[in-house]
Amino acid sequence: MGPASTVQTDEAAGTPAAEGRAAARHVAIIMDGNGRWAAARGLPRVAGHRAGVQAVRRAIETASKLGVEWLTLYAFSSENWRRPITEVLDLTGLLRHFLKSEIAELKAEGVRLRFIGDRARFERDIQFDLGAAERDTAHNTRLNLVIALSYGARAEIVTAARAAAAAIAAGTLDPADLDEDRFATFLSTTGIPDPDLIIRTSGEQRLSNFLLWQCAYAELVFLDLLWPDFGPEAFSAALAEFARRERRFGARLG
Repeated sequence: MGPASTVQTDEAAGTPAAEGRAAARHVAIIMDGNGRWAAARGLPRVAGHRAGVQAVRRAIETASKLGVEWLTLYAFSSENWRRPITEVLDLTGLLRHFLKSEIAELKAEGVRLRFIGDRARFERDIQFDLGAAERDTAHNTRLNLVIALSYGARAEIVTAARAAAAAIAAGTLDPADLDEDRFATFLSTTGIPDPDLIIRTSGEQRLSNFLLWQCAYAELVFLDLLWPDFGPEAFSAALAEFARRERRFGARLG
């Protein structure tokens, strides 16, 4: 997928142009470009992250309006811990604010929250609030929102392999029964459908250690806009591009 300008929308409806084609049930987004957005405006990086939170709100609202069932957002990677301590503190501070200020509204709007990643690396108050948000929204059904925090796909796969090995050692799993479906139950995304579409903003064209197992057959759309500028039009255009694609899942059709 090339620049955002190549993605078309149905201007009259404001929704994906390809009516009647396959819809993306699960959309995952690599939210990239907050720092560059701030730098281009002569602002500190934290201003870009704050603007990025506004884009998160828009993405959630748009996903719900367009009938997306699952939305996964790559909010904080395991590699982000290597950033300068001041930026890490800014990011965790924004996470605290999000958990305190947004959860009640998301619950009222029917959004169910789930967090994946190594939450043990966060301070205890954040860990508590993550668990509380999951419990408080557990019965919502309008939109399933998955937020990847302190997440890295390679670490997730290694953790799953260790869990599978432990089950085999304990005698609760026969090695002959360990196929792809069974292995997937050891991943942090167990119970979550694999993403149909992965969107990355900022013009970068890589996955950056995001859902490497789960995105084996996902369609990829790379957009030449920074995450704080991502809005309903760009989201709708990406869904329209997805609808135009022929998904073969490794099989030869026609």
